[in-house]
Amino acid sequence: MVLQVVVNVTTSIVPSGYYFHAVIAIATFVVTYAFAQGRVTNRERDLHARTIMITGGFSPLGMTLISSLASRGAHIIAVSQYPLSHPQVTLLIPALRTETKNENIFAEYADLSSPKSIREFCTRFLTGDDQRLDAIILAHEYQGRGSFSQSAVQESKREYGALASFLITTLLLPALLVAPVERDIRVINVVNPFYAAAIPSFTSSLLSSLSPEAEPHPATRSVFVSEGHRALRTVVFARHLQRILNALPNRAPTLDPQGPPGADMPKTQTNPPQAEKTDKKSAPVPSNIISVSVCPGITRAETLSALFGCERTHDPEGYSRKGLLMYWILFPLIWLFAKSSGMGMQSVLHVLFLPTPFKRALAHAYASVDATLAAQEKAAASNESKDEKKIVGDMFTEVVKPGALYRECSVVAFGLPPLPPPPQQTGDKDKEENADQKKVGEASKQKGSNKNSDEGPGEELNIPDDGEYGGESMGRVVWEWYEKKLKTWEDSEKVAEEKDSSEHSKETKTGS
Repeated sequence: MVLQVVVNVTTSIVPSGYYFHAVIAIATFVVTYAFAQGRVTNRERDLHARTIMITGGFSPLGMTLISSLASRGAHIIAVSQYPLSHPQVTLLIPALRTETKNENIFAEYADLSSPKSIREFCTRFLTGDDQRLDAIILAHEYQGRGSFSQSAVQESKREYGALASFLITTLLLPALLVAPVERDIRVINVVNPFYAAAIPSFTSSLLSSLSPEAEPHPATRSVFVSEGHRALRTVVFARHLQRILNALPNRAPTLDPQGPPGADMPKTQTNPPQAEKTDKKSAPVPSNIISVSVCPGITRAETLSALFGCERTHDPEGYSRKGLLMYWILFPLIWLFAKSSGMGMQSVLHVLFLPTPFKRALAHAYASVDATLAAQEKAAASNESKDEKKIVGDMFTEVVKPGALYRECSVVAFGLPPLPPPPQQTGDKDKEENADQKKVGEASKQKGSNKNSDEGPGEELNIPDDGEYGGESMGRVVWEWYEKKLKTWEDSEKVAEEKDSSEHSKETKTGS
Protein backbone atom coordinates (compact mmCIF):
# COMPACT_ATOMS: atom_id res chain seq x y z
CA MET A 1 0.00 0.00 0.00
CA VAL A 2 2.72 2.44 0.97
CA LEU A 3 4.76 1.57 -2.13
CA GLN A 4 1.74 2.14 -4.33
CA VAL A 5 1.18 5.58 -2.80
CA VAL A 6 4.83 6.50 -3.41
CA VAL A 7 4.60 5.37 -7.05
CA ASN A 8 1.41 7.34 -7.61
CA VAL A 9 2.87 10.51 -6.10
CA THR A 10 6.11 10.12 -8.10
CA THR A 11 4.34 9.61 -11.41
CA SER A 12 2.10 12.59 -10.74
CA ILE A 13 5.12 14.85 -10.11
CA VAL A 14 7.48 13.40 -12.72
CA PRO A 15 5.85 11.99 -15.83
CA SER A 16 7.20 8.67 -17.09
CA GLY A 17 8.83 10.33 -20.08
CA TYR A 18 11.09 12.39 -17.82
CA TYR A 19 12.50 9.62 -15.62
CA PHE A 20 15.81 9.63 -17.45
CA HIS A 21 16.15 13.41 -17.08
CA ALA A 22 15.29 13.19 -13.39
CA VAL A 23 17.94 10.54 -12.80
CA ILE A 24 20.56 12.65 -14.61
CA ALA A 25 19.60 15.73 -12.55
CA ILE A 26 19.81 13.85 -9.26
CA ALA A 27 23.15 12.28 -10.22
CA THR A 28 24.52 15.70 -11.20
CA PHE A 29 23.36 17.17 -7.90
CA VAL A 30 24.97 14.38 -5.87
CA VAL A 31 28.27 14.54 -7.80
CA THR A 32 28.42 18.34 -7.53
CA TYR A 33 27.80 18.23 -3.78
CA ALA A 34 30.38 15.50 -3.23
CA PHE A 35 32.97 17.38 -5.32
CA ALA A 36 32.32 20.67 -3.52
CA GLN A 37 32.74 19.03 -0.10
CA GLY A 38 36.28 18.00 -0.97
CA ARG A 39 38.40 15.05 0.04
CA VAL A 40 38.13 13.07 3.24
CA THR A 41 41.38 12.04 4.88
CA ASN A 42 42.30 8.39 4.46
CA ARG A 43 44.59 8.42 7.50
CA GLU A 44 43.86 7.55 11.11
CA ARG A 45 45.83 7.95 14.33
CA ASP A 46 45.44 7.00 17.98
CA LEU A 47 45.72 10.22 20.01
CA HIS A 48 45.62 8.80 23.53
CA ALA A 49 48.18 10.50 25.81
CA ARG A 50 48.69 13.26 23.19
CA THR A 51 48.21 16.89 24.29
CA ILE A 52 46.82 19.24 21.64
CA MET A 53 46.33 22.98 22.11
CA ILE A 54 43.68 24.65 19.91
CA THR A 55 43.08 28.38 19.51
CA GLY A 56 39.73 29.46 18.15
CA GLY A 57 38.30 26.38 19.80
CA PHE A 58 34.84 27.90 20.24
CA SER A 59 34.34 28.69 16.55
CA PRO A 60 32.43 26.19 14.35
CA LEU A 61 35.63 24.69 12.96
CA GLY A 62 37.27 24.67 16.38
CA MET A 63 34.34 22.90 18.04
CA THR A 64 34.31 20.28 15.29
CA LEU A 65 38.06 19.74 15.69
CA ILE A 66 37.81 19.41 19.47
CA SER A 67 35.02 16.85 19.16
CA SER A 68 36.89 14.82 16.54
CA LEU A 69 40.24 14.83 18.34
CA ALA A 70 38.80 14.23 21.79
CA SER A 71 36.84 11.22 20.50
CA ARG A 72 40.22 9.74 19.52
CA GLY A 73 41.50 10.13 23.07
CA ALA A 74 43.46 13.38 22.82
CA HIS A 75 44.04 15.67 25.80
CA ILE A 76 42.60 19.02 24.62
CA ILE A 77 43.52 22.53 25.78
CA ALA A 78 41.04 24.92 24.17
CA VAL A 79 42.17 28.54 24.28
CA SER A 80 39.03 30.59 24.89
CA GLN A 81 38.43 34.21 23.99
CA TYR A 82 35.67 34.19 26.60
CA PRO A 83 36.26 34.24 30.37
CA LEU A 84 36.02 30.81 31.95
CA SER A 85 32.76 31.80 33.62
CA HIS A 86 31.13 32.63 30.27
CA PRO A 87 28.22 30.38 29.19
CA GLN A 88 30.10 29.42 26.03
CA VAL A 89 32.69 27.71 28.22
CA THR A 90 30.59 26.47 31.14
CA LEU A 91 28.02 24.83 28.85
CA LEU A 92 30.05 23.59 25.88
CA ILE A 93 32.98 21.98 27.70
CA PRO A 94 30.80 19.60 29.78
CA ALA A 95 28.74 18.83 26.67
CA LEU A 96 31.89 17.94 24.72
CA ARG A 97 33.13 15.74 27.56
CA THR A 98 29.85 13.86 27.58
CA GLU A 99 29.63 13.53 23.81
CA THR A 100 33.21 12.30 23.32
CA LYS A 101 33.40 10.33 26.60
CA ASN A 102 36.67 12.13 27.27
CA GLU A 103 37.17 14.07 30.49
CA ASN A 104 40.50 15.53 29.34
CA ILE A 105 39.00 18.59 27.65
CA PHE A 106 39.92 21.85 29.33
CA ALA A 107 39.58 25.55 28.54
CA GLU A 108 42.15 28.26 29.24
CA TYR A 109 41.44 31.96 28.91
CA ALA A 110 43.54 34.18 26.64
CA ASP A 111 42.35 37.36 24.95
CA LEU A 112 43.99 37.07 21.53
CA SER A 113 43.45 40.78 20.92
CA SER A 114 45.78 41.62 23.84
CA PRO A 115 49.52 40.77 23.82
CA LYS A 116 49.57 41.11 27.61
CA SER A 117 46.87 38.45 27.98
CA ILE A 118 48.68 36.15 25.54
CA ARG A 119 51.94 36.48 27.46
CA GLU A 120 50.16 35.76 30.76
CA PHE A 121 48.58 32.63 29.28
CA CYS A 122 51.88 31.35 27.89
CA THR A 123 53.64 32.09 31.17
CA ARG A 124 51.01 30.09 33.07
CA PHE A 125 51.50 27.17 30.72
CA LEU A 126 55.32 27.26 30.74
CA THR A 127 55.44 27.45 34.55
CA GLY A 128 52.81 24.76 35.08
CA ASP A 129 53.39 21.19 36.14
CA ASP A 130 52.60 19.64 32.75
CA GLN A 131 54.24 21.36 29.77
CA ARG A 132 53.77 18.57 27.27
CA LEU A 133 52.57 19.65 23.81
CA ASP A 134 52.24 17.28 20.88
CA ALA A 135 50.45 19.73 18.59
CA ILE A 136 49.42 23.38 18.44
CA ILE A 137 46.51 24.12 16.10
CA LEU A 138 46.17 27.87 15.52
CA ALA A 139 42.64 27.97 14.12
CA HIS A 140 41.57 31.47 15.21
CA GLU A 141 42.85 33.08 11.99
CA TYR A 142 40.61 31.02 9.73
CA GLN A 143 37.36 32.79 10.55
CA GLY A 144 36.83 35.68 8.13
CA ARG A 145 37.23 39.31 9.14
CA GLY A 146 35.11 41.87 7.33
CA SER A 147 32.40 41.69 4.72
CA PHE A 148 32.46 43.12 1.22
CA SER A 149 32.86 46.56 2.82
CA GLN A 150 36.15 47.45 4.46
CA SER A 151 37.28 49.51 7.44
CA ALA A 152 40.52 50.23 9.27
CA VAL A 153 39.13 48.53 12.39
CA GLN A 154 38.73 45.26 10.49
CA GLU A 155 42.25 45.54 9.08
CA SER A 156 43.71 46.07 12.55
CA LYS A 157 41.83 43.00 13.82
CA ARG A 158 43.31 40.95 11.00
CA GLU A 159 46.77 42.06 12.07
CA TYR A 160 46.07 41.28 15.72
CA GLY A 161 44.98 37.73 14.86
CA ALA A 162 48.14 37.13 12.84
CA LEU A 163 50.35 38.65 15.55
CA ALA A 164 48.65 36.47 18.15
CA SER A 165 49.70 33.36 16.19
CA PHE A 166 53.27 34.64 15.94
CA LEU A 167 53.45 35.51 19.63
CA ILE A 168 51.99 32.20 20.83
CA THR A 169 54.34 30.21 18.59
CA THR A 170 57.50 32.03 19.65
CA LEU A 171 56.57 32.05 23.35
CA LEU A 172 55.79 28.33 23.44
CA LEU A 173 58.83 27.41 21.34
CA PRO A 174 61.03 26.73 24.40
CA ALA A 175 58.61 24.03 25.61
CA LEU A 176 58.81 22.39 22.20
CA LEU A 177 62.59 22.58 21.94
CA VAL A 178 63.23 20.91 25.31
CA ALA A 179 60.83 18.05 24.57
CA PRO A 180 62.36 14.59 23.97
CA VAL A 181 63.84 14.50 20.50
CA GLU A 182 61.90 11.37 19.54
CA ARG A 183 58.54 13.06 20.18
CA ASP A 184 56.47 13.99 17.12
CA ILE A 185 55.40 17.66 17.48
CA ARG A 186 53.37 19.69 14.98
CA VAL A 187 52.51 23.38 14.73
CA ILE A 188 49.52 23.81 12.39
CA ASN A 189 48.41 27.23 11.15
CA VAL A 190 44.87 27.26 9.73
CA VAL A 191 44.50 29.95 7.02
CA ASN A 192 41.64 31.30 4.91
CA PRO A 193 41.21 30.27 1.24
CA PHE A 194 41.94 33.67 -0.36
CA TYR A 195 45.75 33.45 -0.40
CA ALA A 196 45.85 33.27 -4.21
CA ALA A 197 44.22 36.71 -4.54
CA ALA A 198 47.15 38.34 -2.73
CA ILE A 199 50.06 36.75 -4.64
CA PRO A 200 50.48 39.54 -7.27
CA SER A 201 50.62 42.38 -4.73
CA PHE A 202 52.11 40.54 -1.74
CA THR A 203 55.77 41.48 -2.19
CA SER A 204 55.20 45.18 -2.85
CA SER A 205 52.69 45.49 0.00
CA LEU A 206 55.06 43.74 2.41
CA LEU A 207 58.00 46.00 1.55
CA SER A 208 55.90 49.17 1.75
CA SER A 209 54.58 48.19 5.19
CA LEU A 210 58.14 47.88 6.49
CA SER A 211 59.20 51.34 5.31
CA PRO A 212 59.58 54.00 8.03
CA GLU A 213 56.96 56.27 6.47
CA ALA A 214 54.40 53.48 6.07
CA GLU A 215 50.84 54.24 7.13
CA PRO A 216 49.42 52.32 10.12
CA HIS A 217 46.92 50.62 7.82
CA PRO A 218 46.98 50.23 4.03
CA ALA A 219 44.54 51.94 1.73
CA THR A 220 41.10 50.44 1.29
CA ARG A 221 41.24 47.29 -0.85
CA SER A 222 39.20 44.23 -1.63
CA VAL A 223 38.29 41.96 1.27
CA PHE A 224 39.67 39.03 -0.74
CA VAL A 225 43.07 40.71 -1.11
CA SER A 226 43.14 41.76 2.55
CA GLU A 227 42.29 38.26 3.75
CA GLY A 228 44.75 36.82 1.23
CA HIS A 229 47.63 38.94 2.56
CA ARG A 230 46.95 37.67 6.06
CA ALA A 231 46.91 34.05 4.86
CA LEU A 232 50.08 34.41 2.75
CA ARG A 233 52.02 35.96 5.62
CA THR A 234 51.10 33.02 7.82
CA VAL A 235 52.09 30.51 5.11
CA VAL A 236 55.48 32.17 4.56
CA PHE A 237 56.05 32.42 8.32
CA ALA A 238 55.28 28.72 8.84
CA ARG A 239 57.71 27.79 6.05
CA HIS A 240 60.47 29.98 7.47
CA LEU A 241 59.92 28.62 10.96
CA GLN A 242 60.51 25.14 9.58
CA ARG A 243 63.80 26.29 8.01
CA ILE A 244 64.90 27.59 11.41
CA LEU A 245 63.87 24.40 13.20
CA ASN A 246 65.82 22.29 10.72
CA ALA A 247 68.87 24.52 11.15
CA LEU A 248 68.90 24.35 14.95
CA PRO A 249 71.91 22.44 16.36
CA ASN A 250 71.41 19.08 18.07
CA ARG A 251 67.79 18.78 16.97
CA ALA A 252 68.39 16.17 14.28
CA PRO A 253 69.31 12.87 15.94
CA THR A 254 71.68 10.41 14.31
CA LEU A 255 71.23 6.68 14.36
CA ASP A 256 73.18 4.34 16.56
CA PRO A 257 74.81 1.82 14.19
CA GLN A 258 74.47 -0.86 16.88
CA GLY A 259 70.77 -0.24 17.33
CA PRO A 260 68.25 -2.79 16.11
CA PRO A 261 66.22 -2.17 12.96
CA GLY A 262 63.08 -0.22 13.75
CA ALA A 263 64.23 0.94 17.17
CA ASP A 264 62.16 3.85 18.43
CA MET A 265 64.77 5.70 20.48
CA PRO A 266 67.43 7.45 18.38
CA LYS A 267 70.55 8.81 19.97
CA THR A 268 71.12 12.55 19.75
CA GLN A 269 74.42 13.73 18.39
CA THR A 270 76.14 15.90 20.99
CA ASN A 271 79.80 14.87 20.72
CA PRO A 272 81.56 16.11 17.55
CA PRO A 273 84.35 13.44 17.62
CA GLN A 274 81.78 10.68 17.87
CA ALA A 275 79.87 12.23 14.98
CA GLU A 276 82.99 12.07 12.81
CA LYS A 277 83.55 8.47 13.78
CA THR A 278 80.05 7.32 12.81
CA ASP A 279 79.49 9.75 9.94
CA LYS A 280 79.60 7.05 7.27
CA LYS A 281 77.07 4.82 8.97
CA SER A 282 74.76 7.40 10.47
CA ALA A 283 71.85 9.06 8.70
CA PRO A 284 70.64 12.56 9.64
CA VAL A 285 66.96 12.84 10.51
CA PRO A 286 64.75 15.95 9.94
CA SER A 287 63.53 17.99 12.89
CA ASN A 288 60.87 16.32 14.99
CA ILE A 289 59.02 19.67 15.17
CA ILE A 290 56.97 20.24 12.02
CA SER A 291 55.42 23.58 11.08
CA VAL A 292 52.73 23.50 8.36
CA SER A 293 49.82 25.58 7.07
CA VAL A 294 46.38 24.19 6.28
CA CYS A 295 43.52 25.73 4.30
CA PRO A 296 40.15 24.08 5.03
CA GLY A 297 38.63 25.66 1.91
CA ILE A 298 35.43 27.70 1.66
CA THR A 299 33.03 26.80 4.47
CA ARG A 300 29.55 28.14 5.10
CA ALA A 301 29.90 29.07 8.76
CA GLU A 302 33.27 30.83 8.77
CA THR A 303 33.96 32.01 5.22
CA LEU A 304 30.75 32.90 3.41
CA SER A 305 28.81 34.05 6.46
CA ALA A 306 31.57 36.58 7.21
CA LEU A 307 31.70 37.76 3.59
CA PHE A 308 27.96 38.43 3.57
CA GLY A 309 28.18 40.23 6.93
CA CYS A 310 26.16 37.74 8.95
CA GLU A 311 28.50 37.73 11.96
CA ARG A 312 27.00 40.27 14.36
CA THR A 313 28.83 38.89 17.42
CA HIS A 314 32.17 37.94 15.86
CA ASP A 315 32.53 40.94 13.54
CA PRO A 316 30.04 43.73 14.42
CA GLU A 317 31.79 46.24 12.12
CA GLY A 318 31.08 44.07 9.09
CA TYR A 319 27.51 43.12 10.02
CA SER A 320 24.90 43.88 7.37
CA ARG A 321 21.17 43.13 7.36
CA LYS A 322 21.10 43.19 3.57
CA GLY A 323 23.98 40.74 3.50
CA LEU A 324 22.19 38.46 5.97
CA LEU A 325 19.05 38.52 3.80
CA MET A 326 21.07 37.79 0.67
CA TYR A 327 22.83 34.91 2.45
CA TRP A 328 19.51 33.21 3.26
CA ILE A 329 18.18 33.80 -0.25
CA LEU A 330 21.26 32.15 -1.75
CA PHE A 331 21.51 29.48 0.94
CA PRO A 332 20.48 26.58 -1.36
CA LEU A 333 23.43 27.36 -3.64
CA ILE A 334 25.71 28.02 -0.64
CA TRP A 335 24.71 24.67 0.86
CA LEU A 336 25.47 22.94 -2.44
CA PHE A 337 28.83 24.50 -3.24
CA ALA A 338 30.33 25.40 0.17
CA LYS A 339 31.71 23.03 2.79
CA SER A 340 30.44 22.17 6.21
CA SER A 341 32.81 22.57 9.15
CA GLY A 342 33.11 18.78 9.38
CA MET A 343 34.43 18.56 5.84
CA GLY A 344 36.58 21.65 6.29
CA MET A 345 38.51 20.03 9.13
CA GLN A 346 39.53 17.01 7.01
CA SER A 347 42.73 18.66 5.77
CA VAL A 348 43.66 19.57 9.35
CA LEU A 349 43.14 15.96 10.43
CA HIS A 350 45.11 14.74 7.41
CA VAL A 351 48.15 16.83 8.36
CA LEU A 352 47.84 15.74 11.99
CA PHE A 353 47.50 12.04 11.15
CA LEU A 354 50.16 11.71 8.43
CA PRO A 355 53.44 10.08 9.48
CA THR A 356 56.44 12.37 9.66
CA PRO A 357 59.69 12.32 7.69
CA PHE A 358 61.36 12.08 11.08
CA LYS A 359 60.01 8.56 11.69
CA ARG A 360 60.39 7.46 8.07
CA ALA A 361 64.03 8.56 7.98
CA LEU A 362 64.71 6.48 11.07
CA ALA A 363 63.12 3.41 9.53
CA HIS A 364 64.95 3.90 6.23
CA ALA A 365 68.31 4.32 7.93
CA TYR A 366 67.85 1.29 10.15
CA ALA A 367 66.85 -0.78 7.13
CA SER A 368 70.02 0.26 5.31
CA VAL A 369 72.21 -0.52 8.35
CA ASP A 370 70.89 -4.06 8.68
CA ALA A 371 71.65 -5.80 5.37
CA THR A 372 69.75 -8.91 6.39
CA LEU A 373 66.40 -7.15 6.81
CA ALA A 374 65.23 -7.94 3.26
CA ALA A 375 65.77 -11.66 3.79
CA GLN A 376 63.96 -11.49 7.11
CA GLU A 377 60.95 -9.90 5.41
CA LYS A 378 60.57 -12.72 2.89
CA ALA A 379 60.90 -15.41 5.55
CA ALA A 380 58.81 -13.57 8.16
CA ALA A 381 56.78 -16.00 10.19
CA SER A 382 56.64 -14.32 13.58
CA ASN A 383 55.04 -11.08 14.78
CA GLU A 384 58.43 -9.44 15.19
CA SER A 385 59.38 -10.00 11.57
CA LYS A 386 55.98 -8.68 10.48
CA ASP A 387 56.59 -5.52 12.45
CA GLU A 388 59.94 -5.09 10.72
CA LYS A 389 58.28 -5.58 7.35
CA LYS A 390 55.67 -2.94 8.19
CA ILE A 391 58.40 -0.45 9.08
CA VAL A 392 60.09 -0.83 5.70
CA GLY A 393 56.78 -0.85 3.83
CA ASP A 394 55.68 2.39 5.47
CA MET A 395 58.75 4.13 4.07
CA PHE A 396 56.99 4.43 0.73
CA THR A 397 53.70 5.83 2.08
CA GLU A 398 52.78 9.50 2.12
CA VAL A 399 54.45 11.62 4.80
CA VAL A 400 53.69 15.16 5.84
CA LYS A 401 55.81 17.77 4.07
CA PRO A 402 57.34 20.17 6.62
CA GLY A 403 56.62 23.83 5.96
CA ALA A 404 54.10 23.16 3.19
CA LEU A 405 50.57 24.47 2.64
CA TYR A 406 47.89 21.77 2.55
CA ARG A 407 44.44 21.99 1.00
CA GLU A 408 42.07 19.15 0.14
CA CYS A 409 44.47 16.76 1.90
CA SER A 410 47.21 17.59 -0.64
CA VAL A 411 50.20 19.92 -0.86
CA VAL A 412 49.50 23.23 -2.61
CA ALA A 413 52.26 24.37 -4.97
CA PHE A 414 52.30 28.03 -5.94
CA GLY A 415 54.99 30.47 -6.94
CA LEU A 416 55.66 33.55 -4.85
CA PRO A 417 58.03 36.04 -6.50
CA PRO A 418 61.25 36.53 -4.51
CA LEU A 419 62.22 39.87 -3.07
CA PRO A 420 64.12 42.27 -5.31
CA PRO A 421 67.86 42.54 -4.55
CA PRO A 422 68.85 45.35 -2.17
CA PRO A 423 70.24 48.50 -3.78
CA GLN A 424 73.67 48.00 -2.19
CA GLN A 425 75.34 44.64 -1.65
CA THR A 426 77.91 44.65 1.16
CA GLY A 427 79.21 41.17 0.31
CA ASP A 428 79.30 40.25 4.00
CA LYS A 429 75.95 38.51 4.31
CA ASP A 430 77.13 36.13 7.06
CA LYS A 431 77.59 39.04 9.48
CA GLU A 432 74.10 40.48 9.00
CA GLU A 433 71.97 40.34 12.10
CA ASN A 434 68.68 38.55 11.41
CA ALA A 435 65.75 39.09 13.72
CA ASP A 436 64.58 35.49 13.38
CA GLN A 437 67.93 34.09 14.51
CA LYS A 438 67.84 36.32 17.60
CA LYS A 439 64.35 35.13 18.42
CA VAL A 440 65.17 31.45 18.10
CA GLY A 441 68.46 31.98 19.92
CA GLU A 442 66.54 33.26 22.92
CA ALA A 443 64.05 30.42 22.64
CA SER A 444 66.78 27.79 22.60
CA LYS A 445 68.60 29.04 25.72
CA GLN A 446 66.85 26.54 27.95
CA LYS A 447 67.58 23.76 25.52
CA GLY A 448 71.23 24.79 25.21
CA SER A 449 71.72 24.85 28.96
CA ASN A 450 70.63 21.19 29.18
CA LYS A 451 73.06 19.99 26.51
CA ASN A 452 76.76 19.25 26.92
CA SER A 453 77.68 21.32 23.91
CA ASP A 454 80.30 24.00 23.40
CA GLU A 455 78.04 25.95 21.05
CA GLY A 456 76.27 28.98 22.45
CA PRO A 457 72.50 29.13 22.24
CA GLY A 458 72.53 32.51 20.53
CA GLU A 459 74.81 31.43 17.71
CA GLU A 460 73.75 32.48 14.22
CA LEU A 461 72.11 29.75 12.19
CA ASN A 462 73.04 28.65 8.72
CA ILE A 463 69.61 28.66 7.09
CA PRO A 464 69.62 27.23 3.56
CA ASP A 465 67.53 28.90 0.87
CA ASP A 466 65.15 26.30 -0.58
CA GLY A 467 63.40 28.84 -2.82
CA GLU A 468 59.90 27.84 -1.66
CA TYR A 469 57.28 30.54 -1.04
CA GLY A 470 59.67 33.34 -1.93
CA GLY A 471 62.74 31.71 -0.40
CA GLU A 472 64.67 32.43 2.76
CA SER A 473 64.84 36.19 2.13
CA MET A 474 61.06 36.43 1.91
CA GLY A 475 60.67 34.43 5.12
CA ARG A 476 63.16 36.69 6.90
CA VAL A 477 61.33 39.85 5.81
CA VAL A 478 57.95 38.41 6.89
CA TRP A 479 59.46 37.56 10.28
CA GLU A 480 60.72 41.14 10.56
CA TRP A 481 57.23 42.37 9.67
CA TYR A 482 55.78 40.35 12.56
CA GLU A 483 58.36 41.71 14.99
CA LYS A 484 57.80 45.31 13.92
CA LYS A 485 54.03 45.05 14.14
CA LEU A 486 54.22 43.18 17.44
CA LYS A 487 56.27 45.96 19.00
CA THR A 488 53.79 48.56 17.75
CA TRP A 489 50.90 46.48 19.06
CA GLU A 490 52.43 46.13 22.53
CA ASP A 491 53.34 49.82 22.68
CA SER A 492 49.79 50.84 21.74
CA GLU A 493 48.38 48.58 24.47
CA LYS A 494 50.71 50.14 27.06
CA VAL A 495 49.64 53.65 26.00
CA ALA A 496 45.98 52.64 26.24
CA GLU A 497 46.52 51.17 29.72
CA GLU A 498 48.31 54.32 30.92
CA LYS A 499 45.53 56.49 29.54
CA ASP A 500 42.85 54.40 31.26
CA SER A 501 44.82 54.46 34.49
CA SER A 502 45.19 58.24 34.44
CA GLU A 503 41.47 58.71 33.66
CA HIS A 504 40.56 56.36 36.48
CA SER A 505 42.76 58.25 38.94
CA LYS A 506 41.17 61.57 37.86
CA GLU A 507 37.68 60.14 38.40
CA THR A 508 38.72 58.84 41.82
CA LYS A 509 40.04 62.27 42.85
CA THR A 510 36.92 63.99 41.54
CA GLY A 511 34.67 61.55 43.40
CA SER A 512 36.57 62.03 46.65
